[in-house]
Amino acid sequence: MKFIHAADLHLDSPLAGIARRGSVPEHVLKNCTRRALAAMVDLALAEEVAFVVIAGDVYDADWKDYSTGLFFAEQMRRLGDRPCFLVRGNHDAASEITRNLQPPPNVREFSSHTVETIRRDDLGVVLHGRSFPKRAVPEDLSLSYPAPVSGLLNIGVLHTSAENPGEHATYAPCSVQALTVKGYDYWALGHIHARREVSRTPWIVFPGNLQGRHARETGPKGCTLVEVKDRRIVRVEPRAVDVLRWAAETVDVGGAASMVELVQRVRPVLAAAASEADGRPLLVRLTLTGATPLHPALLADPVALEGECQNAAIAAADQVWLESVRFRTRLPAASMAPGPSADALALLAEAFQQALDDPAQCEALLAEMQGLVNRLPGAVGTDLDVPRTAEQLRALGPDAWQIVAHALTAEAAP
Repeated sequence: MKFIHAADLHLDSPLAGIARRGSVPEHVLKNCTRRALAAMVDLALAEEVAFVVIAGDVYDADWKDYSTGLFFAEQMRRLGDRPCFLVRGNHDAASEITRNLQPPPNVREFSSHTVETIRRDDLGVVLHGRSFPKRAVPEDLSLSYPAPVSGLLNIGVLHTSAENPGEHATYAPCSVQALTVKGYDYWALGHIHARREVSRTPWIVFPGNLQGRHARETGPKGCTLVEVKDRRIVRVEPRAVDVLRWAAETVDVGGAASMVELVQRVRPVLAAAASEADGRPLLVRLTLTGATPLHPALLADPVALEGECQNAAIAAADQVWLESVRFRTRLPAASMAPGPSADALALLAEAFQQALDDPAQCEALLAEMQGLVNRLPGAVGTDLDVPRTAEQLRALGPDAWQIVAHALTAEAAP
């Protein structure tokens, strides 16, 4: 017997920021989370699993319309008479989803009022679970899960941050020790979007989300396929069902003296990332580091550099696009020759920094920046990394000065 453990489908969750860039074809981005769910159902049918477990966050938030719920119901009907057992998590808690549809008869949702036990003697399995009644659940729900049922495979289904939420919020925290001593054979967890095998004795697993949605959710995404023989778990393996993949790559361009040389360093890194995407479209967040005389030019015209890097992505492999290009470069220590012009620039740099040390000047600059952001469309403005405090503004000072210095020296060049 086999079953699939999935979590964090986040149906119809948007891909953060990328849709507005326009460089990625629409068919690559469209309905990624839906297509990943369809791929999971394809896997369930191909592997002839006995049932499916979903450990929370089927939905990302309240439905904009009924199409989200209708799509999920359609996919569940494709399972036929295979049951799907699910709990609600913080994103699709009972208080969060106001619209509702009658689920297909094979879908069984655990109660949000108390821990519920579902016994299936025909499958040799018993499942224990509880849905979130509301988004914020600070208490340890696992404490109220019952003792295991003798003679059956016991599965605990729980949406939780466990002991280490990582970048996620803390919900229904619990200890690994508490889950272990409960005596279940398998804990099907959800909420953490990176796959984790917390324990193998017993199995305590976060499968990760089905589809990465932004540049921090990198690498293969999917579900977990579990094989059972004689009511014992004999195999647990990840299966990728994502339809679009994300990567974060860092390229050291230290010493690069021309744009041609810089691009030559970028291209093999992108090609290698593409080869690891298993034929899927790939979105890359590219970060450039190192000491290079190109540093001021990169800061002064980031759009031109991004175009060159995107061109390198196209040359490196099919279906590779840049989510963004980020600069962590710097000037070489001895990049400025001594002389009158250098002395003049040093004086200007000092005055530039002194202006940022003036609270009134900082307040005026911050207000001007916020005014510009407010004039942008809402979705664009919220995605910008704009300084909000004087400290954040001063942190940008060195890079801002490099842009100014580059412009001054470029104008002065013969």
